[in-house]
Amino acid sequence: MNYVAPILMGLLYVLLMCLVRAPHRRRLNAVMVGGAGAAYLSGGGLGGWEFAFTAVATYVAYRGLDSWTFVGIGWLMHTAWDVVHHVKGNPIIPFAHTSSLGCAICDPVIALWCLGGGRTPAELLRTARPDPEPGIR
Repeated sequence: MNYVAPILMGLLYVLLMCLVRAPHRRRLNAVMVGGAGAAYLSGGGLGGWEFAFTAVATYVAYRGLDSWTFVGIGWLMHTAWDVVHHVKGNPIIPFAHTSSLGCAICDPVIALWCLGGGRTPAELLRTARPDPEPGIR
């Protein structure tokens, strides 16, 4: 369950975000990844590196305001930071030892969706179906 629940959380996040209309969906996700970039500041345990990571994450989140690719990169950066924190022993939730591991499993699910353009299930189905009679409208 330590591996399945974070995947389900990532999928739930994606489904909830699909309720937000474009282009607000991308902008909201950029803000979310910016917040995630600062999640370890209050007790992450990596000293000044926490501020350096937050600065880079803030830049990536800013670029994400206009680019799903940058939002996806931001979530992948946070995934790497989660792994570092899990290995170092400073979890994102201090009283939940495997919380950084869970975050590292959840975040790539979100990142893949973002790198795919942050499309809703309906938008994905529309692009997956071939046009039955191309050229005729």
